[in-house]
Amino acid sequence: MTALDVVTRPLELRLRHTFRIARGASDSRLNVLVEVAQAGRLGRGEAAPILRYGEDQASATAAVQAMAPRLGDARHFASAAREAAVAGQAAAEAAVDIALHDLAAQRCGVPLYEMLGLDPARVPATSFTIGIDSPEVVAEKVREASSYEVLKIKLGGPNDREMLAAVRDTTRQRLRVDANEGWTPETALERLEWLAGLGVEYVEQPLPAAMLAETRELRKRSPLPFYADESIHRAADIPKLAGAFDGINIKLMKCGGLAEALRMIAVARAHGMGVMLGCMIESSVAITAAAHISALVDHADLDGALLLAEDPFVGAVLKDGRVVPPDVPGLGVRPRS
Repeated sequence: MTALDVVTRPLELRLRHTFRIARGASDSRLNVLVEVAQAGRLGRGEAAPILRYGEDQASATAAVQAMAPRLGDARHFASAAREAAVAGQAAAEAAVDIALHDLAAQRCGVPLYEMLGLDPARVPATSFTIGIDSPEVVAEKVREASSYEVLKIKLGGPNDREMLAAVRDTTRQRLRVDANEGWTPETALERLEWLAGLGVEYVEQPLPAAMLAETRELRKRSPLPFYADESIHRAADIPKLAGAFDGINIKLMKCGGLAEALRMIAVARAHGMGVMLGCMIESSVAITAAAHISALVDHADLDGALLLAEDPFVGAVLKDGRVVPPDVPGLGVRPRS
């Protein structure tokens, strides 16, 4: 095989609205585009670094550049990124992993989902995320998202009840809630009972990740299922979560890419757990990569590119509320002209 040429490019993504969760707010995200060229083909990947885990655009860029000379044979795309990875830089690992999967499917001349034996008709509807804001702004965001089947509401702020009241006064859409570790054991049960009364389907990460024992006890009394987010990174984390959570939220940027995401799905199923496929604020490069494996999961939250003021890439498309991967070789992603 000819050598790999790895290039990194800064990628600034501006948001349509200020995005607030329990840990903070932002108007843009600084990601990294990774391009891996070989034998006339170009594979693309994207890193969306997570500040909570000590990653940023500079560290992700440096990690990809350190990985490049260690990648070896690109035909070993399911393990190459993991074996070359820089410790603590999962988003960089994910970007390289995605680009290598893109190249592999291009070599085969088929879409990535076809190379993996998946049926895009089984892709679930995506939820659309409503960040923490004033009730008036939340109501406006909900009206803008009226075409989506499911909304995911970010909670964990001081005005949770007012926000949810504004949502329910505005729509009858299906609701899911993400607390982003923002609740305490003392107040969580009351909130869960209140959310169940509003018809919420499940709650992501009600308590901080360090409170696994408390989460396990809370789940015994909760009227709603729990999905792990901050508590889960890779497949090795799953066994200890059984009983505390009903399912897991897999994010390519946390787990290190598609290869590890597929392992996580298998391990979660072996433990009888549900699977959601989520995202960070990402362009269509990373969102499309996730869309190619979304036929394997129960729930999708692949709205990262839909939250952007302008997506610099074209890839997966929104069709009947589902983020559907392109029917072209590889990821099927190209720059927006």
